[in-house]
Amino acid sequence: MSRGYFADMSDLKKHGGKVAMANKIVIPAMAAVKFPNLDVSFPDGRTLKLPVCASGDVVDADKSTVPKVSVVCLTFRANSQAMVDSWSIPFLEAFSDSKNIHLYEVSMIDSWLLSLKPVKWMLLKIMRKSKDGGKNGLQRQIAYSFGDHYYFRKELKILNLLTGYVFLLDKFGRIRWQGFGLATPEELSSLLSCTSLLSEDK
Repeated sequence: MSRGYFADMSDLKKHGGKVAMANKIVIPAMAAVKFPNLDVSFPDGRTLKLPVCASGDVVDADKSTVPKVSVVCLTFRANSQAMVDSWSIPFLEAFSDSKNIHLYEVSMIDSWLLSLKPVKWMLLKIMRKSKDGGKNGLQRQIAYSFGDHYYFRKELKILNLLTGYVFLLDKFGRIRWQGFGLATPEELSSLLSCTSLLSEDK
């Protein structure tokens, strides 16, 4: 968990950010693990705790309704944004009219300096011009998470900070599919089919 930049770069040169292949099928509910809690901030000043999910019959206090499916994309360094885009842009196009699906792109900011309140709010203000998706259906929600993410990464077994990570969550916040690095056509097809399957669950 305390690997350095050069170890991450060495891995990136070997596999291009593809630390593992994506799931081919949806992870069974009984085998799925919960996505760890993550506090995120939006450029417009809103804050949210991910995952937005139901606990039994109780709806998360941050939302009046819970999405059937959420896709959470994580980047730790700017160079991995293109990797996340290879998943999120086709996903947004495929489910543009869906109201029960959420798409979050979260930039993880570990720097203590950028996490200081004045710097943090200035950064969010600069980012306020970020464009989201369509107004009526699925929106591409750009968010930021500030602070030390060591234990969060440990729970998700995230070692390489130079690649992008994509997680498909069900309405209970369980990880039902995950992908890494740049999307291949087969992996993207798998993400879309697993999303459709979960969105049809009663």
